[in-house]
Amino acid sequence: MPRPSGRMPDQMRTVSFDRGVSKHAEGSCLVKFGDTHVLCTASLEERVPPWMRNSGRGWVTAEYGMLPRSTGDRMRREASSGKQGGRTLEIQRLIGRSMRAVVDLEALGERQITIDCDVIQADGGTRTAAITGGWVALHDCLDWMHQRQMASKTRILKDHIAAVSCGIFDGNPVTDLDYAEDSAAETDANFVMTGQGGIVEIQGTAEGAPFSREQFDALFEHARNTIAQLVDLQKQAIGA
Repeated sequence: MPRPSGRMPDQMRTVSFDRGVSKHAEGSCLVKFGDTHVLCTASLEERVPPWMRNSGRGWVTAEYGMLPRSTGDRMRREASSGKQGGRTLEIQRLIGRSMRAVVDLEALGERQITIDCDVIQADGGTRTAAITGGWVALHDCLDWMHQRQMASKTRILKDHIAAVSCGIFDGNPVTDLDYAEDSAAETDANFVMTGQGGIVEIQGTAEGAPFSREQFDALFEHARNTIAQLVDLQKQAIGA
């Protein structure tokens, strides 16, 4: 059975990065993976969490949320329930870990950068879009600092970071799942990798029958190739 979108197995959705969309944030990017749209902002604070004071190191963290009508039916804001859900906490921790993997925290100094990722429209792959767009926002925040001689961007930012979801759909490995595929996939996996090909995190789950090593290898190859393309798009977006 062909993919619902008509894409080839190794073909990702159309991806775009719109930089500087927030007037007040030190770095911002509206990233689009097809119909998944995420607003990513990077905010600089001249302080670190209490447990990091006097360490000489900075911190990069993230927050993630989905707007009420980012999905087909209105979702209740998590703030109205008084706490964040487990999925939200998992995703924002993943985004934070991914950003820190390519940041020299000592070179950042005792400052904190928070990457806020707000899903405007969801059609699968929101966490991977948030990581990929979040890196662009982080880059622009560090560039803002560099221009003001606050820190050296080239010392702080060690590499690109990007992510993509891959899965087994109708028995075939495919890349960059949209919602129609994600909701019916036999296996769902998220890959986070650096521009140099280093693995930051892999999250893989069999939704039904276990998947084989051969299938995993095929998913990994799809992810590796797609992330290389995403890094190229990041470079184009920042003019590198």
